Amino acid sequence: MRARDTDWDGVRLHVITGKGGTGKTTVAAALALSLAAEGRKVLLVEVEGRQGIAQIFDLPPLPYEERKIAVAPGGGDVYALAIDPEEAMLDYLEMFYGMRRAGKALTKIGIVDFATTIAPGFRDVLVTGKTSEAVRRKTKDGKRVYDAVVLDAPPTGRITRFLNVTNEVAGLARVGPIKNHADLVNGVVASPETAVHFVTLLEEMPVQETLDGLQELRTAGLPPGGIFTNMVRDTLLPTSALDAAAKNQFDPGELALGLKAAGLADGSSDAAVVAEALVKEIAEHASRTKLERRERRSLDAAGRPRYELPLLPDGVDLAGLYELAESIRTQGAA
Repeated sequence: MRARDTDWDGVRLHVITGKGGTGKTTVAAALALSLAAEGRKVLLVEVEGRQGIAQIFDLPPLPYEERKIAVAPGGGDVYALAIDPEEAMLDYLEMFYGMRRAGKALTKIGIVDFATTIAPGFRDVLVTGKTSEAVRRKTKDGKRVYDAVVLDAPPTGRITRFLNVTNEVAGLARVGPIKNHADLVNGVVASPETAVHFVTLLEEMPVQETLDGLQELRTAGLPPGGIFTNMVRDTLLPTSALDAAAKNQFDPGELALGLKAAGLADGSSDAAVVAEALVKEIAEHASRTKLERRERRSLDAAGRPRYELPLLPDGVDLAGLYELAESIRTQGAA
């Protein structure tokens, strides 16, 4: 299969984070569809227990198993996995200790809750470990089971701690299976095979969280990816009109005459009312556009590849998800 020329050649684990409300789960799902196009096999992983993937693909709640959920353009397959920490604990006990049966008994008495209370980072180790295992997994003939894995990760404020598993388990064990497990995970997460992508909106708070998150990743030695600017609105007016509106230079009287001449308002009073409303809408649009231009400049200054995804007027249904996936491919992100 011929490799595509993308911005992320060689990346096998795509971690998606973003401030709440930016649509990171939607972007993760669209990216998985994009990566799976043309006959590839991609795993989409969820770790927060919200069943967001099932909702986006209009499916029943996902069990703790990898199952096919969508066909990508060109015949590729998207699989999904909703990681459950208790089941991940059983996998861990089986893998390192051969104790799956005993582990089931331990889960009945709340061993995961107990372990994560005394060592909060342990839950993150379990779910990142399951994800990195999927990245490393091979078939009997030595081929990778998945061409890529997309991880719908926790929000920006938690992402560095979530991924920095070596530090998270430092207080748990300096040697032994737990330490070895964390090192295996870190070997994937901190490698060139991983990219941590940020989802943002053209608004001040999400943009600032994105910039802060990128800096935290660099400080921790983790690999930053691209910036997906989601829900981007079209600019409806030419620059000259926006500049005039921003300077309060729109004349409602002149606009009313134009509306009346065009037959878009009945009588002078109606035209005046419509004109006043339009001037207000234009001023708000100009103000928002000015803000969005400023936030774009801030994001551009971060020096990361950036992609813009359109605001879908009818919301994100399956058709909209495929539309976003196509936009991602067109821009070279997959």
